[in-house]
Amino acid sequence: MGDGIYVKALRAWFGETLVLKGVDLTVAPNAVTAIIGPSGCGKSTFIRCLNRMHETVPGARVAGQVLLNSEDLYASGVDPVQVRRRIGMVFQKANPFPTMSVFDNVAAGLRLGGVRRKSRLQEEVERALRHAALWDEVKDDLDKSGVSLSGGQQQRLCIARALAVDPQILLMDEPCSALDPIATAKIEELIHDLKKELTIAIVTHNMQQAARVSEWTGFFLLGELVEFGVTKEMFTTPGDKRTEDYITGRFG
Repeated sequence: MGDGIYVKALRAWFGETLVLKGVDLTVAPNAVTAIIGPSGCGKSTFIRCLNRMHETVPGARVAGQVLLNSEDLYASGVDPVQVRRRIGMVFQKANPFPTMSVFDNVAAGLRLGGVRRKSRLQEEVERALRHAALWDEVKDDLDKSGVSLSGGQQQRLCIARALAVDPQILLMDEPCSALDPIATAKIEELIHDLKKELTIAIVTHNMQQAARVSEWTGFFLLGELVEFGVTKEMFTTPGDKRTEDYITGRFG
């Protein structure tokens, strides 16, 4: 069973600029929550706040609460590195470590976490690659460079790398925006399988993708959460005129 994230009165700044204006939202366990909205509305900032990536930007700060189960991830004494192990992230552009093999890409987080035994590393790397639906395609090429794979395979390699350390939550920031339709379909199928064991939040600018993969959707506009609800309902009978205008393509 996955874990949920409960966000309360979340505000975020870049320097003096307030980019999230008090967001309350629940990322439900063992489900996919899609975050939609036009460019620059705060979607990526929002999910980067969930695993404390936002604060890695100079001058960036956060106020409010992000609770994983009932633990406040921003409480004093919480190690942000541990938070990022528990809440994995996959970015828009696949970013395998360029100097590392397929195997070493997946093993990197395990080694950082202190796993040294070769047989255990092999076991865990295979598990993560199977989990990311990539094992059959790369099992004979584990020594090859991670960047020698196709774009869609590189993105699944990055998902395997995130899964290797056994996170509770997986965040995905536009994971398919650089991929062709076939690679996109594979990632969407994978998301569908992963939610049985994980909680997933995905930022997407693709309305059809949000409708296909998610149970819940949040619509962001100008740093505010305009509307949040069951995806099917939001796409058929949105409660706010601005949501309807965005979904029907009148702006954005």
